[in-house]
Formats: sequence, structure tokens, C-alpha cells
Amino acid sequence: MTMILAIESSCDETACAVVRDGNQILSNIVSSQINVHTLYGGVVPEVASRIHVENISAVVAEALQKADVTMDDIDAVAYTQGPGLIGSLHVGVQAAKTIAWAFGKPLVPVNHMCGHIYANSFVADLKFPLMALVISGGHTELVYMKNDWDFKVIGTTRDDAVGEAYDKVARILGLGYPGGPVIDKLAREGKEHYKLPVPKVQGEYDFSFSGLKTAVLQLIQREEKKGEEINKADLVYCFQETALNDMTAKTVKAVEAYRPKMLVLAGGVAANSRLRELMKEKMAACPETELVLPPLYCCTDNAAMIGSAGYAAYRHGLFGNLGDAADPGLEMPSND
Repeated sequence: MTMILAIESSCDETACAVVRDGNQILSNIVSSQINVHTLYGGVVPEVASRIHVENISAVVAEALQKADVTMDDIDAVAYTQGPGLIGSLHVGVQAAKTIAWAFGKPLVPVNHMCGHIYANSFVADLKFPLMALVISGGHTELVYMKNDWDFKVIGTTRDDAVGEAYDKVARILGLGYPGGPVIDKLAREGKEHYKLPVPKVQGEYDFSFSGLKTAVLQLIQREEKKGEEINKADLVYCFQETALNDMTAKTVKAVEAYRPKMLVLAGGVAANSRLRELMKEKMAACPETELVLPPLYCCTDNAAMIGSAGYAAYRHGLFGNLGDAADPGLEMPSND
């Protein structure tokens, strides 16, 4: 039995969790700043880091209390080293190092996106080789894992991440922040009316969403010139269907080429209800590959996922030290 205390502070959630054996959540405390950043229409880095400083001690204490454990029961301290906002990351890194030093525990630095992948461990035993579609506000990647803790990025976005595109389209239409949930909900009321171009990119499994966002803006301008009122529900329906159908089609193509035992979704956009529907529909053509959808509570940033990934890294002997620093541009570990 291995007990991991995990800390996550890469963006605007201050989080701490206690995870046992990589798949049992004893506590998962998240202090969200969403109400603050909504006022600004997006995350303000300086504000985020200050709030992390205010919340981190209380969040750690609550995680230990809810799990009914003490630091004597903890085997290692895992933390998000990157990628993310440098100021936000720094708070979590310093907290983890302070706790590890004070209680004599080993440190396990974790890549935030690896955490999103391993969040699927809470609903299924991961089977390798595995394919992961990693989708969030900052990332859109297809990751092939031949073995446990073996990551190979086979496709990525050439510009905007899909979550970023959702936020920008929502901003254009005055729908508020964050854009993902509101567009997902409003698209349910829309119908096929407008047409948008399918993003084109050279890489076989690569993505592009910047042009799609621009196409939305141009469509609005054309309609306004004609004196036509934009039907927002129909427009976000078109945007979402165009973006998600392209993304899921490339994912299934990669699955057919690599033939993994399992396909998992990972990241905040994995909570999108339409994406989940499309993946279930399209993966019916690949019955030999098991589709795993992460629990909704583990799609957005949290520390339980860092605890799960931290457990995997711990088993592989991948420890950090007190000299390690936050790395806002941290790349996914590779065995190449």
C-alpha cells in the first residue's frame, strides 16, 4: 500500500489530495478561483498566484484531515511541476518541497498532462499499449503509450488548443468565461444552419483551431453586413460539430493505425457531453480498443490525478529533489 500526498496549482485551482495505490481517492480538495477570474473574462496570472498563496495551507490541511491520515502515513509528496502559469506553479512547488523537507518524504514531480491521462485510473485499470486524446485550454495532443509511463506525442495542435478556441468563440459571442461549458449547453439548442470550413493541417494526426475561430468571426461579420441577426445557438452548434468531428475522426484514424488496447480521454474538454457522444459512436468501429471516459470530477484540474500519476512515477523510481523548480513549458516525458 502506497500513500501519495499530491498538490496541484498549475492554473487557477488550488488543490491537494491523498491517493492510495494510484486508484483510490481518500480525499480530493479543490479551491476554485473561477468566480474571481470570470470577472476578467479569463485567468489573470498575478491574481491566481496570490490566491494560491492564501489557500494552499488550508487546502493541504483539509486534504489530510478528510483522508484521516497524518504525514506519518504518507510515502511521497507528488506535485505539478509544469506546464502551467509560472507564478501559480511556484506556489505548489514550494509547498510540496517544504512539506517533503519538513517530514523527510521523497518528492515526485509530475507533468500536469500526464496527470490528466492517469485520472482514468480511477474508473479503469489502464491497459497498454494505450492511446490518449489530451484536450484542454492549453493542449490538444494525441499521445501513444506503448507501456506504463512511456509517452509519445503523435499529434498536436499547430496553433490554438481546442479549449482555447472554445473560450475565444464564447468571447466573440459574448457568452462569458469559461467558454467550454456554456457552448456545450447552448449547442444542445442549436440546429444545422451555418457552415464552417474544416480545419486543414499537414500532419496526419495534427490539429488546427485558430482558423475555425477566425471563420466564426468572419461569418458573424458577413451576416451583420446582410442585416441578418446571428442565431447564437445555431452558430455554436456548427462550431462545436466542426471542431469535434475533425478531432474525433483523427483520433479514430490513429487508433486504427496503432491498434491500442485502450483509448482514454483526458483534460478539461473531456467533460464535453457532445465529445463523449461522438467518441462512443465512432469507436464502435474499433471494438478491439476499449474506450474509457474519465469521471467528470477528474476532467478539470485537481490533485487526485496528480496523485495517480505520481504513484506511477513513484513505482518507476522517478524522484525529484529540493533543487527542482517550476517549469511552465515542461514537456511530456519521453523514452525516445
